[in-house]
Amino acid sequence: MSYRVKKTIRYIVCWDVGVSFGSLPHAIRPVNAVSITARTPLQYLRDPKGLRKYPQLSIWSGISDLPFIIEAHKGFRSRRLSELHRNHPVVRIGPNSLSYGSHLAIKDIYGHNTKCTKDVMYDILSGSHFHLADVIDKVDHQRKRKVLSSAYAVKNLEGWEFKVADMTDRTIKAFERRCTAPPVEEGQIPKKEDLTIDFWNWANYFAVSAIANIGLSEDLGFLEQGDDLVTSERLDGSTKKAHFKECLTATAWAQSNLVWSYDCFPTLVRLSKLLSGTYRKMWRMNKDWDGIVWNRATTRLKRYQKGEKLDDFFEAMMHDKSGAPNNLEWGEIVAEISIMMNAGSDTTAIAMTNVLYFLLKNPACMAKLRQELDDTLEEEDVVAPYDKVRHLPYLRACLDEALRITPPNTFGLPRRTPPEGASILGDWIAGNTSVSMSSYVAHRDESVFPEPERYMPERWLGEAGKELQPYFVAFSAGARGCIGRNISYLEQHVLLASLLHHFDFALPSPDWEPMRREMFTCSPGSMPLKVWKRVRKE
Repeated sequence: MSYRVKKTIRYIVCWDVGVSFGSLPHAIRPVNAVSITARTPLQYLRDPKGLRKYPQLSIWSGISDLPFIIEAHKGFRSRRLSELHRNHPVVRIGPNSLSYGSHLAIKDIYGHNTKCTKDVMYDILSGSHFHLADVIDKVDHQRKRKVLSSAYAVKNLEGWEFKVADMTDRTIKAFERRCTAPPVEEGQIPKKEDLTIDFWNWANYFAVSAIANIGLSEDLGFLEQGDDLVTSERLDGSTKKAHFKECLTATAWAQSNLVWSYDCFPTLVRLSKLLSGTYRKMWRMNKDWDGIVWNRATTRLKRYQKGEKLDDFFEAMMHDKSGAPNNLEWGEIVAEISIMMNAGSDTTAIAMTNVLYFLLKNPACMAKLRQELDDTLEEEDVVAPYDKVRHLPYLRACLDEALRITPPNTFGLPRRTPPEGASILGDWIAGNTSVSMSSYVAHRDESVFPEPERYMPERWLGEAGKELQPYFVAFSAGARGCIGRNISYLEQHVLLASLLHHFDFALPSPDWEPMRREMFTCSPGSMPLKVWKRVRKE
């Protein structure tokens, strides 16, 4: 963490908990500082919601959200929560926020019959229009889901498989151009110059390219370029070039560091821009991200207006199968394109990077998966046909076990109890309280997942695996579960099977570990690999 960012946090801490404002520049002193300073500790003492009985993230968590914001800046909130939840099923992480660690809370918070709704956070971060993932009102969510469910239906995905196959073929060709000589000895540490693939980058090139083609019939060319440079368009029509992943990461980094103090978020944004060059850079790239989404939307709209008939997600948003218009507002369409390009690429890239990492670290699992693939695929299967690999039990088990240990969406998707309150883990929680459970924490509940840090795909096989499904929340759960999970599984099955069928890979060293950074998703970061043509064993 840079000195300027640390200094920014210290200023914010002073503002949030009510320490003297004498050292703050006059221009950034909050006008309501006195009322907040007087009110918050008093509320803690009065404890109107009965939350003081719960163990706290910090001794200050009962009066301020700053401890959680500081934890966010450290880069892995969920790991810290996991440590706390080993001894405490409920932890207070803010004045009005509770985190849960028992699998029994999943149904209460996220289940189909829960009375909890999306938390205020989604309203704060939304643009002019809600998209399906952040819309709070349940009736509006049902309306949106009805319109978009046909676009995400399995039948549609099967029709779009050729788009995933095309991007997989391009990835294979790119890897072939970067292949190195096989190692002389098994387990030999690669030379630095032989680490020709940064798999994290290439997983992103693949995932973004695939979702852009599925969603907008757009060929971004990332896999040919080996780069994610793309057009960003301002509202005045002027354009610039920007890096897709860099802008998306900057947006998530800045927002996920500061959003946890809901009432104060706009002020924290202004403070961060004033006090930190790092934050100023991130917020500028956030504007570039908005421009990337806007350009994707306007480019596709122009093609639609010209009468191009394209089978993609955009077309499904515009009208139903019978041709009747869905009458979505343009702002809604842009919002849906935004979440599609964001969550529809980032989570799949994370999942792909993680599963390959775990397989390389667990050679016995890799050998077992390779045998399953070799028994299924022919030598001439350049791209693994989805019909051949979609039901392979060990392949799916390998994917799900990686999603369990390192779910892409690690952070606790916050929900809010209804005004009348709700029962969670047998306790009555007062109304309008934020409650959440990190999937990273849920997947480490040892009563459900013994040896939670161990990569064991076998746990997902057979009847025992089916019994684990209610506690597998990599895609959340209940009515608000991820509508795009089928797209992600399609891409993961086809790409992983195809790459392992054709190539061998090696990490930089046997003890190499990824540098994970949690934002809203948990990025594994750069993963340099040696790649060479695989010789299939008969």
